[in-house]
Amino acid sequence: MSTLTEETSLNSPELDPDSAVSKILMIEDIQKLLPHRYPFLLVDRIIDFVPNKSATGIKNVTFNEPFFQGHFPTRPIMPGVLIVEAMAQVGGIVLRHLPGMEDQLSLFAGIDKVRFRRPVVPGDRLTITTELLVARKRFGKMHGRAEVDGQLACEGELMFSLVNL
Repeated sequence: MSTLTEETSLNSPELDPDSAVSKILMIEDIQKLLPHRYPFLLVDRIIDFVPNKSATGIKNVTFNEPFFQGHFPTRPIMPGVLIVEAMAQVGGIVLRHLPGMEDQLSLFAGIDKVRFRRPVVPGDRLTITTELLVARKRFGKMHGRAEVDGQLACEGELMFSLVNL
């Protein structure tokens, strides 16, 4: 059974796709859905999940992250490409739950309109929200947004190509 706040798991037929009730996925649940592992798993928890629509995840940014050794030693800043990757991983949770997509891996097909608004530094908690815009058999498009304490850090559109696992 998944460690959700509800009694039903995300794969249960009784899960209402239009439900407004928050679903929480812990790291063990995320690892069952995404192939990423340390140091490239960039989502610590899903705090809200609406099937076929959106997900909100958390990334706790700590000074122990391996990329801070070189980016930058005297002023550690999370690389923008990793913020975008974290948004994509939260989006991957949404895509994996679409009907017929359970055994698909989502790969980047493109990014558009991505803008960085503030640096992300050690001690920050990134709150990442992705909203599904388009889903087809082999293609998906999402809008991603990453915030720190309610301040926009990054946003943009993410396109995915879906391939068999």
